[in-house]
Amino acid sequence: MSTAPADFNAQVIDEFRANEGRVGGAFAEMPLVLVHHRGAKTGVERVNPLAYLEDDGRYVIFASKGGAPDHPGWYFNLKAHPKTKIEVGAGTIEVIASEAIGDEHHRLFTHMAERSPMFAKYDAMTERKIPVMILTPA
Repeated sequence: MSTAPADFNAQVIDEFRANEGRVGGAFAEMPLVLVHHRGAKTGVERVNPLAYLEDDGRYVIFASKGGAPDHPGWYFNLKAHPKTKIEVGAGTIEVIASEAIGDEHHRLFTHMAERSPMFAKYDAMTERKIPVMILTPA
């Protein structure tokens, strides 16, 4: 069995879609959203399963990349093409992505780190500021 990130993501996506947004394993207690995005350079359509916070009707995702030194590709794709869609539960929602800054970034990241301490670990593992992206229903 391959352990490549794309294979892992494909398995999570399949499970998500088969169970109306619920998955087991390491993500059993974590709310997930499927974020659709188009390659900033290639234009290729992609989907990533990501943990999220709900904030006043918005969906908030975090470009942690497991504490890696660089941002994930989906972050750059959303910056280049902010109009997209997400899958939540059994539904699909059109959204517009924007980046949280300043106090809002701090508030949202702190809330996520309190809810899921692994995000605090990711932050400690990298020198970069982990971007926080807000997905607002269109």
